[in-house]
Amino acid sequence: MPNLSAKATVVIYSGGMDSFTVLHRALREGLDVSALSFNYGQRHARELEVAARVCRQLGVAHQVVDIRAIHGLIDASALTDTHQALPEGDYGEENLAATVVPNRNMVLLSLAIAKAVNIGAGRVDYGAHGGDHVLYPDCRPEFVERMNAVAGIANFSPVEIHAPFLHASKADILAAGLAMGLDYADTWTCYRGEHLACGRCGSCRERLAAFAANGATDPLGYVPPHDTRAGEH
Repeated sequence: MPNLSAKATVVIYSGGMDSFTVLHRALREGLDVSALSFNYGQRHARELEVAARVCRQLGVAHQVVDIRAIHGLIDASALTDTHQALPEGDYGEENLAATVVPNRNMVLLSLAIAKAVNIGAGRVDYGAHGGDHVLYPDCRPEFVERMNAVAGIANFSPVEIHAPFLHASKADILAAGLAMGLDYADTWTCYRGEHLACGRCGSCRERLAAFAANGATDPLGYVPPHDTRAGEH
């Protein structure tokens, strides 16, 4: 079995702003980064296209894993079923529960841990954050703690699950990225994969609110008349 290196990590990289920040944070740590993205049959591939472009620009090893074969197991979500209407409005259990993809992060983390062991990386990074705690069980501290415990015993060599923004808000993540000088035009957040972000879905609204909290302008294009500075729709 390979000896795992504390200087190497696998970053679960969706192409969204959270994982984009996590990716750059790992690079700033001087780690040997391998980015891992997943096609699980989500409504669009816009994030994956952005992820591939960013990794090419950075010279980061990037693998997109096609796991669409499991689509029939997780197709009850509005993010994987194109026949369901995408909910709009701010994040909350009442209006965005339809966007929960069953067991998504457990599946993705399991595969990322396998890759880490396979290439000798001692860590897996992913972008769970405090703003998701209200809705997504697989982004909560107790989930990360237990997955980390399993990752420590599932193979001959332990892998650490690292969620650097687990207790941070979306605004905190953006603040960290802006402090690094990151360009968030190189991310995609909207639940829709159209030319312009919709500005209405929960993901867009949370993103715009983060920019507003930081007094910054979102470089993404939005369907008019959305204000990319104030987060007003």
